[in-house]
Amino acid sequence: MSATRTEQRQGRTMAGLNLRSVLVTGANRGIGLELVKQLLRNSNPPEWVFATCRDPAGKQMQELQNLQAKHLNLVINALEVRDPASIKAAAARVEAHLKGSGLNLLINNAGIWKLSTLESETPEDMALVYTSNVMGPLLVTQAFLPLLKQAAQGSPQRGLSCSKAAVVNMSSEAGSIQNVYNWHLGHLISYRCSKAALNMLTKCQALGYSRNGILSVALHPGWVRTDGNSGSMQTPQTVDESVQGMLHVLSTLSEKDNGAFVNWEGKVLPW
Repeated sequence: MSATRTEQRQGRTMAGLNLRSVLVTGANRGIGLELVKQLLRNSNPPEWVFATCRDPAGKQMQELQNLQAKHLNLVINALEVRDPASIKAAAARVEAHLKGSGLNLLINNAGIWKLSTLESETPEDMALVYTSNVMGPLLVTQAFLPLLKQAAQGSPQRGLSCSKAAVVNMSSEAGSIQNVYNWHLGHLISYRCSKAALNMLTKCQALGYSRNGILSVALHPGWVRTDGNSGSMQTPQTVDESVQGMLHVLSTLSEKDNGAFVNWEGKVLPW
């Protein structure tokens, strides 16, 4: 497929997603980086794309820095999801940049996993993964909540949507208590437990934030090949395919989907 056709397909995929601003955590690689790429390539790109990561001067930043050189609407910010001070500082920088317009879409993508079994799991790894995958999205959303409220209040749209104001938590079907997705490929105890907890957090956010005009959903990207799992597990789809699917799903969500757990194809998943 030619580059032009790819861009046209992505434009159609995101046709219903009209954002002034979006922030993606963990944006220097994998799914986060691909989200930034496709948002920037959209025929109607956001006015501002905020890409955050632990260390903007780190070794894995070259691709994101190259994008910034080509796209004036891309802003790279330091944000460590395990550090409350770093989160607050990032929120203050984004607020100053937006100048009162608010943040339309927050994608809590940053997360980690550790290989483990019931026999090998440790308290240290359990705490580290839980802090990154559950406490991180909780604290990041708390910090950016005033900006999400601001965007919702300033929007002429009725109901709930990702174009108005939304929190998207990158979850996993591995955290589905009913499905226990791909157990035979890896037990990943701390990761599974953290994503089950993240799903509950999403449900709580949906109940708490909807009155402010903010949509909250948990999103499963599929089993995708990234730097984190390369060569270790079955990966049926590419990062590009997953992100195209997710952006299309985000463009279709409304108040009826508030608090839902959906996958990259739009299928509602069991908790």
